[in-house]
Amino acid sequence: MADCNSDTLTAADALIDLALAEDLQQLGDLTSQATVPADRDASVDVVARESGRLSGVVLMERVYAALCRREGRDEGVVRVAVHVEDGSLLEPGTIVATVTGPIQLLLTGERIALNFLIHLSGIASKTAEFVKRSEGSGAVILDTRKTLPGYRLLHKYAVRCGGGVNHRMGLFDGMLIKDNHLAARGNSSVADAVIAAREFLAAKSLDLPVEVEVDTLEQLRDALAAKPEIVLLDNMKPSQLQAAVALRNDLAPETRLEASGGVNLETISCIAGTGVDRVSIGAITHSAPALDLGYDWPWKK
Repeated sequence: MADCNSDTLTAADALIDLALAEDLQQLGDLTSQATVPADRDASVDVVARESGRLSGVVLMERVYAALCRREGRDEGVVRVAVHVEDGSLLEPGTIVATVTGPIQLLLTGERIALNFLIHLSGIASKTAEFVKRSEGSGAVILDTRKTLPGYRLLHKYAVRCGGGVNHRMGLFDGMLIKDNHLAARGNSSVADAVIAAREFLAAKSLDLPVEVEVDTLEQLRDALAAKPEIVLLDNMKPSQLQAAVALRNDLAPETRLEASGGVNLETISCIAGTGVDRVSIGAITHSAPALDLGYDWPWKK
């Protein structure tokens, strides 16, 4: 199971409160109030409709706890029994969790709980596909900063649920010199930019790795003179990636190489097999389709 740390849960709580405010505003769930007796209880199973990787079930109890607080009810009036942990493989028909309590509350929270579950499970499932297709290469699958505002910690949690590895969380916790930084410097030397970055970090007493993006083998040769911790190889063909690995092995074997750009499920095996250490993929967060999960109500069985 991937670690869902306190920062991630805090970010989730803010999004849950926002979701409840969007759905309920001041009047609440009018349809459920009008059509379902307030004293009627039920149990409903949360079921996978398709194969994939689970992420987000850890949030279900928090959704209903927040809903109960908003409605002035005891948080314990809705109970969530989790049967399958985040990070687990799912098959159609897998019962992920069972939710028990007043039907009005169960109905009110249904869409919000499922929105988190299908979105995060979609990211975990897409990540798992990339991980599977890169097996045996030694390359790890990384995410990027291409995430929705407010969702970054949850998206990166979902990536971990799928077997991927997190890149930097933001601009504050990593040094990545990109092509625009190099162009803005007006200096063609990649090595000089790496040296400048190291000097800045030393002055700030920050112990962070320096990563730099290159587009050509000539830039890579220049960068390796400064021995950055990581070089990002942007949009290189597999033959170029293989040449880059050979050049790295010769000049700075301690530097890790990261491939990015043009990576999809058809190309990942070839890219990962070139000998690079890492492959970063924005699509696992910004383009992952939702995984189909739903509530199986007892009266529909």
